[in-house]
Amino acid sequence: MSLFPMFLKLEGRRCLVVGAGKVGEGKIRSLLVSRAHVRVVAPIATAQVAAWAQAGLIEWDAREFAARDLDGAFLVVAATSLVAVNTEVHRAAQARGILCNAVDDPERCDFYYGSVVRRGQLQVAISTEGQSPALAQRLRRDIEAQLDPAYAGWLVELGRRRAELRAQGMDPEMRRRQLHEIASGRAFRRRRATARKGTA
Repeated sequence: MSLFPMFLKLEGRRCLVVGAGKVGEGKIRSLLVSRAHVRVVAPIATAQVAAWAQAGLIEWDAREFAARDLDGAFLVVAATSLVAVNTEVHRAAQARGILCNAVDDPERCDFYYGSVVRRGQLQVAISTEGQSPALAQRLRRDIEAQLDPAYAGWLVELGRRRAELRAQGMDPEMRRRQLHEIASGRAFRRRRATARKGTA
């Protein structure tokens, strides 16, 4: 199987998480970072999940999963410790054409959580198609050690420069060359050297 890599805009979309233990908590956190509208169904929850619900950041229904919980959901994460429940969630999601991720069960996943390195809006995601999350996490650590935190601020500057060039209405090929030049490794090294001199 070959996966189609993409980055989804989840802001405001209804995302369901079934299960609110430590695993579910991690999945909920990542959805909140994406500004999704998160609904959680679980009889019990970690202190953090309960705090998010108390603060109004998520909806939490303290009960067992029912198929109707999927109504209106864009995607669902089955994050319980019970295979039977995760299987039930996956089956119900398939019947409705809703994307499902059953944690640690690649056969019941329509999508996988990547291991992600973030530098501001810059994201590098690693997937092993569920074969070895441990390898994905090791590679993430390796990339994190190499990817300069300064990329976060530089990306904001690149976005501003791109908007300016587009507004000028220049020849598309010339614009493309300029955008590649200002995003080059050479340009980044110059920017970083200038920043270091400014703090010296």
